[in-house]
Amino acid sequence: MVLSSRRRRIFSWALYDWANSAFATTVMAGFFPVFFSNYWSQQHTSAESNFQLGVVNSIASLGVVLLAPILGVIADQTSSRKRFLLFFVLLGALSTVNLFWVAAGGWKLASLFYILAAIGFSSSNLFYDSLLVEVASPKERNWVSALGFSVGYLGGGFLFAFNIAMVTYPFFFGFEGVEQATHFAFLTVGLWWLVFTLPLAFWVKEPNFSERVFSRLRLVEEAIKGLRLTFSETQKYKPVLTFLIGYWFYIDGVGTIVRMASAYGLSIGLSQIHIVQALLLTQIVGVPASLFFGKIGQLIGVRPGILICIGVYVLTTIRAAFITSRGGFLVLAASIGLVQGGIQALSRSYYVHLIPEKKAAEFFGFYNMVGKFAAVLGPLLMGSLGLWTNSPRFSILAVTLLFLIGAVFLMLVDEGKNGRNVISVQEI
Repeated sequence: MVLSSRRRRIFSWALYDWANSAFATTVMAGFFPVFFSNYWSQQHTSAESNFQLGVVNSIASLGVVLLAPILGVIADQTSSRKRFLLFFVLLGALSTVNLFWVAAGGWKLASLFYILAAIGFSSSNLFYDSLLVEVASPKERNWVSALGFSVGYLGGGFLFAFNIAMVTYPFFFGFEGVEQATHFAFLTVGLWWLVFTLPLAFWVKEPNFSERVFSRLRLVEEAIKGLRLTFSETQKYKPVLTFLIGYWFYIDGVGTIVRMASAYGLSIGLSQIHIVQALLLTQIVGVPASLFFGKIGQLIGVRPGILICIGVYVLTTIRAAFITSRGGFLVLAASIGLVQGGIQALSRSYYVHLIPEKKAAEFFGFYNMVGKFAAVLGPLLMGSLGLWTNSPRFSILAVTLLFLIGAVFLMLVDEGKNGRNVISVQEI
């Protein structure tokens, strides 16, 4: 009975990755960038719409930067990580549903709904990540983290494949054309996100670390005070601080590729269908690859696993600057699928083993803040360089530097200076 309850808790937690990955695939990486350029911002040039898309992604990331640390402290003080997660699920899913109603040329309204949805997506992930310490023991966290990403690839890829079929054969599904089918795809993502969050809502429990009761004003005061203390504590944990700096750079590269790859494909002459097919390939490859990198973390260590992922990203972004065909884009998509889930899963489990367990949400506030602050700059950098040079190929090369800097800082993490980290990394 205990084993059954434990398995149900782990499955329910992992299933949230199945739920929200639909947004990451169909909306963030797939249809929104393409539809934004071809439909909502059709009155602008390719370089202008790419710049707008970069600004929109940067604003969304900045919103998370401002919210994440304080929300993390409040959630820890009130033991309300799950409630915060569910609030942001509603914000993200309902905002995604609203994209269904935005007409042609309405790039400003589409941008607003996308920003709100992206804030909901990223903020909910903060609390989802921090709940990992509740559903898995230290020895289980590496594979459970990888399980979440693998299930996410499977779920996100399944719905994405269905949406690609709708857009490719709109008349078969009863739609008047590609535009109506794409609108409906946004609706399916919002509903999918809501429905598959329900198991986590019912079966993942959160212990009450604090018995104190706060007024709303006191909560904010405690949050700001706790934020200062967390920052101070982060400075005391030198391995944590060094890792966060490295993570800041390399996850910026990952996030920029996720958000801007479709727009890049359009700018070098690929069609919408070719781009979404390549993204689907990324999902298919990502399912076994995420689990594979979970095993890599066990066999050779988590940090070497992350460095392998970074190396693949460096080679892929350099190659991307020179591709000229659909086949080349498919090869790049498969390469990204090999490491995209692995680098995130290993980074998350590595960070869990560096931080104080009872302040998981608080420290994950910094983890998400660092990642999203980097994403404030990445898409904007790529969009600005493309607009300035009128060369998308030059802008993609700038991403390579982010991975290289991140790798240097990751190698500087001194695992011997944190006793808990040494034990945990050896136990993985």
